[in-house]
Amino acid sequence: MKTNGASRIIGALFAVAIASCATYANAQTGGMPNDASMQSQPAAAASNRNNNRSDSAIVRDVRRAFTRTTSLNTANIHVAARHGTVTLTGTVPRESQIERAGNAASSVRGVSSVQNQLTVRRGAGD
Repeated sequence: MKTNGASRIIGALFAVAIASCATYANAQTGGMPNDASMQSQPAAAASNRNNNRSDSAIVRDVRRAFTRTTSLNTANIHVAARHGTVTLTGTVPRESQIERAGNAASSVRGVSSVQNQLTVRRGAGD
C-alpha cells in the first residue's frame, strides 16, 4: 500500500514539474507558436503596410506599372489616388487600352479599388 501511495505522490510531483517548466518556457517565448493572437499579427501587419501607403507612392507605382504594360499609350492618362482608391481620367486611342490601364492600376500594392473613367479619344474627323 505504501508503494502505491508513494508512486502517486511522485507521479503528481512529476506532473507539476512538467507543467511548471511549460509555463516558464511559454513566458520566456512570449506565447505558444499556435496561439491565435500570434497568428493574426503578421496578416494585420501586412494589411497595415498596404493601407498605410501614401497617395503619392501609389500614384508613382501605378505610373511605373503603366510603363511595364504593353500597348498602352499613357500620354493623356491622369492618375489620382486617395486612401487606396485610384482614379484614372483622360483619353486613350483604343478601347482595349481602357481595360489594360485599369488592370495595371489594380495590380499595384496598396490599391484597394480603381475608378476607371478613361474614354476613347475621338479624332477631329469622327
